[in-house]
Amino acid sequence: MAQMRWNRWIAAATTVLLGTLGWSDVRADAVTDWHEIAATTLCKTTPPLRPGPHGFLELAVVQAAVYDAVQAIGGKYKPYRVTIPGASGSPEAATAKAAHDVLAHVFPSQAEKLGTTYKEYLTKKGLKEDDPGVAVGQKAAAGIIAFRADDGRNPTPPPAPFVGEKKIGVWRSTPPANLPMASSWLGEAKPFAIQSNTQFRAKPPPALTSEEYAKDYNETKAVGAKTNSTRTPEQTEIADFFDTNHLCMTFQRAPHNVVANAVAAGTKSVEESSRILMLVTMSFSDALIVCWNDKRYYGIWRPSTAINEGEDDGNPATAGDPAWQPYLNNPPYSDYTSGANSVMAAIARTLINVFGKDDMTFTITSESPTAKEKTRTYTKFSGMMDDMIAARIYQGIHFRFADQAGRELGEKVADYVFKNVGTPK
Repeated sequence: MAQMRWNRWIAAATTVLLGTLGWSDVRADAVTDWHEIAATTLCKTTPPLRPGPHGFLELAVVQAAVYDAVQAIGGKYKPYRVTIPGASGSPEAATAKAAHDVLAHVFPSQAEKLGTTYKEYLTKKGLKEDDPGVAVGQKAAAGIIAFRADDGRNPTPPPAPFVGEKKIGVWRSTPPANLPMASSWLGEAKPFAIQSNTQFRAKPPPALTSEEYAKDYNETKAVGAKTNSTRTPEQTEIADFFDTNHLCMTFQRAPHNVVANAVAAGTKSVEESSRILMLVTMSFSDALIVCWNDKRYYGIWRPSTAINEGEDDGNPATAGDPAWQPYLNNPPYSDYTSGANSVMAAIARTLINVFGKDDMTFTITSESPTAKEKTRTYTKFSGMMDDMIAARIYQGIHFRFADQAGRELGEKVADYVFKNVGTPK
């Protein structure tokens, strides 16, 4: 179940981004086409190609190569890593080749299928395999692959499973699956843009004996319970809507999620597309790396454990309930900070930075089988972030202080990436 949720996360993130940006199947360009191919490859392959949250980082590797390839051919933004003097040819051909080469390298089991997709794409777009842009894309991909080699995002073999400790306040594997921590190594992976995986470390969580902890504990205990909860029907609907893999939800395009006029006509170019997707994928990848580093550093227990053992936490305001169960099973990693909120905040904050405003009407779609309403429309990016904080509490997955810390982390990372990467030449 945890893996299914992460796979749906990858698709969900494209819905938010591409739907918000106003790209439909008619207006899609090569950058968004290949981003969808990348997301589909990552999300829709059985068995999953990248179990766990570290799959997010593969999209950033793809977009880094695409960005450098596109910008090398007359782009107006500084390269991320790879400089290609004298680059020429079709930016569309460069995009397709850069994305294909990275994906085939990262997922060799899909190389044949990706090769067919690549050739069919060039033919469909009237592009030749000897277009000069193909060589540009090849060089960009090779440079990024070399730069990200052995970056820790997918160590082989993976480290020994981490299951935590049975101590008060400390995370340990939770029922019913009692799985070890997913992608336990992610916090040590090499960041894409920020200076270190601790640069934006969250402040310490509230002490177990504090008033703030008790307040958030009792909130999740009440509205996040599986049975006898105080959740309203609308709150349950929010919990169900976001019971999905947000990466998948955000990164697969669907025509009914497209919002007309979301992007000014001048931004609908491969140069702008490559920059925006690069900024978003690097922001949420670096936010996840910091978040996972925090999860190992602070190691705070999940609500399911905390409430079951509340009588022993030293706080008289937190009554324990050994029979308490969360509305959704707690995922296999610690509470602090929230991964879902760090990712959502990084995406939303990047879009706020790109557009220079919070106000934007857009629609996102959920793949959750329990959601009665499959779409939600927002008029502000911050509204989507607010719902994500609430959803994780209603699901019984997080305490509010963990959600808020994740959001703050994601926003800080996004601001840093926006100011330091993809700047004008």
